[in-house]
Amino acid sequence: MNDMLPDVSVIIPVRDEAVAVEPLIHEIAAAMAGRDHEIIVVDDGSDDGTDRILQALAARMPRLRLHRHPRSRGQSTAIRSGVRLARAPLIVTLDGDGQNPPDQIPLLLAPFAADAPSLGLVQGQRAVRQDGLAKRLASRFANGVRGALLRDGVRDSGCGLKAFRREAYLDLPFFDHIHRFMPAMMLREGWSVETVDVTHRPRRSGRSKYSNLARGLVGIPDLLGAAWLIRRSGRRGLAAPEPPQHRPATRGREDVARP
Repeated sequence: MNDMLPDVSVIIPVRDEAVAVEPLIHEIAAAMAGRDHEIIVVDDGSDDGTDRILQALAARMPRLRLHRHPRSRGQSTAIRSGVRLARAPLIVTLDGDGQNPPDQIPLLLAPFAADAPSLGLVQGQRAVRQDGLAKRLASRFANGVRGALLRDGVRDSGCGLKAFRREAYLDLPFFDHIHRFMPAMMLREGWSVETVDVTHRPRRSGRSKYSNLARGLVGIPDLLGAAWLIRRSGRRGLAAPEPPQHRPATRGREDVARP
């Protein structure tokens, strides 16, 4: 890999995505053409041959970096491992199933080009979801409850397309499923949040790792915990936060990802 530090690290958490992962990585490379970047794939305990496909790709794609969890640790932990490995100040995440189109990445990065040092997160919001009716209704209900409790002004915080400052992410408290509550947690830490409408695609293969019921059940304690953290911070409503005092760019950086 080039010794120059990249501008953007694109992180993809994957689990059992042998069919989707190779075309997705090629799409990301095309979307990032002309910009210095790296692609970090965190294999969260796949057992369908995803790891072999990734190793073959990495042998011929110098911008591709791999990290593997021997057993599944969950999407939030996979993203956390990727962020710790990342060498760029800006991070982009997207889901590994191919439903988040990589051609939307420039839309997420555009707000960071402005002089906005307090901007911590640009959250994608799916304009038209390409999921089944049951999943759409469950997500709409969950987002309504989340919005009422957290008051973060975001209608689709579960969208995998996100762009954020690495230092801002490292400010956040870590808990399982935090990737679904990042706008509220960013606001809690004094960073500002913008939203961008993005497109969405049908799943090409495989299936979701959780049923609608299971997704709701595992999210309840995390939602309550996130609401508690916000109350403890003293933040009320959506008043513009004070710009954070920036830490050195090396804060929290490790050469090896720790789970």
